[in-house]
Amino acid sequence: MDNSRRDFLKNASLVSLGFMFLNRYAVGAVSGVHNKASGFGPLVYRENDILAVPKGFSHKVISRKGDIMADGFLSPGAHDGMGTFRWKDGKVMLIRNHELTPGSHGSGPWGKENQALSKIDPEYIYDIGGSQRVCVGGTTTMIYDEKTQRVELEYLSLTGTVRNCAGGITPWNSWITCEETELGRGDEEGVLEKDHGFNFEVPATDKVGLVNPLPIKAMGRFVHEAVAVQPNTGIVFQTEDSGTGVFYRYLPNQYGKLHQGGKLQALAIQEISKADTRNWDDLTTAKFPEKKRFKTYWIDLDQVEAPDNDLRLRAHEKGAARFAAAEGIWYGKGELFFACTSGGNNHKGQIFRYIPSPYEGTEREKEQPGEIELFLEPNNVDIFQNCDNLTIAPWGDVIICEDKADPRVIGITPKGETYELAKNIGYRKSEFAGPVFSPSGDTLFINIQSPGLTLAITGPWNNVHRV
Repeated sequence: MDNSRRDFLKNASLVSLGFMFLNRYAVGAVSGVHNKASGFGPLVYRENDILAVPKGFSHKVISRKGDIMADGFLSPGAHDGMGTFRWKDGKVMLIRNHELTPGSHGSGPWGKENQALSKIDPEYIYDIGGSQRVCVGGTTTMIYDEKTQRVELEYLSLTGTVRNCAGGITPWNSWITCEETELGRGDEEGVLEKDHGFNFEVPATDKVGLVNPLPIKAMGRFVHEAVAVQPNTGIVFQTEDSGTGVFYRYLPNQYGKLHQGGKLQALAIQEISKADTRNWDDLTTAKFPEKKRFKTYWIDLDQVEAPDNDLRLRAHEKGAARFAAAEGIWYGKGELFFACTSGGNNHKGQIFRYIPSPYEGTEREKEQPGEIELFLEPNNVDIFQNCDNLTIAPWGDVIICEDKADPRVIGITPKGETYELAKNIGYRKSEFAGPVFSPSGDTLFINIQSPGLTLAITGPWNNVHRV
């Protein structure tokens, strides 16, 4: 996710620059051409705001890197994927990832010199890196009151992992956090003590304390990005942030018990063996068409820990389709969407849709296979570029974050029309990450990865309409 990497109406760019550097004392439209699709109206910037948002909306920083949490530790930096859960008394629980590399002590929970590290039982730190390059990735858990717009509790819930990028919520009230890395035991100048590139499960709980850091090895070892769980079956779909990645699913042996083992598979397309969906100009393969559905099947994968970090390559050799840096994924109403950050002719991004079989994961799946579709590939940076984390709005639109300078939050309608929901004005070089709505639909939570901010965006979300 750190592959950070108009003419987006040259007038809009000029207005944006003008408000930032020349005239920060007036309210002005930053953009708006795309926003006809939603009815929210153009983005507006006000003096000293961090974001430009539509008229009638507001935003507030609710958590910052370095805040002192309820457990006495520092809120880590490099905020990334997030999930929300309905909590007691109408409140919201958020679980948030931290995409930190080994040795990022200045952004970790223990202090620049790891002063607080001695306060933690080493058994709850997945990889202490020989105490030289401590792995400080992981998750934090928060309870937020939408009425008062305040965080009431924040604590460290998982630590000792590497580059926790995105993840996904489960129907059984937990968060699956994903390590986006190929690092293994003996890496980082020989100090890493364990293999990485796994998923970990963090329960939604207000009990302050660290979860036992057990990797879910049966879900595969690769450059994990995000997951989405099919609610009725418990099947977990997984994305891989690699230019030669594939699309995975995990069939657990027991619903909601991911640690109890299961079957790992990769998606293949019936009509095209070893399909290449990336559509890069320098490829000799035929272009993968937009707005066309293809029937799929799933290939069983062996040696799921992939000691040579080649799981995706072996899957492709067996016929699996190839995707360009698949990142954010979210399950909607009977379908899921995922983003490929570097897909498309200009390497600026694609959105795919997968429609599961009514018999997903069973023998009867062959009667009516799931289908894959390249939903949107604009090859136009005005529309979007480098789409990364995503979610699905209460009204059904796909909401994506851009991973680039001057990033935006963009909505995509079922017809593929786009509109802007926010633009990063205050920290223009940092990506957006972790978009997720509260269960009530009243708040959109989002992160700015650097300097490490979590924001709550509120406003008339129920005013969405098509024009």
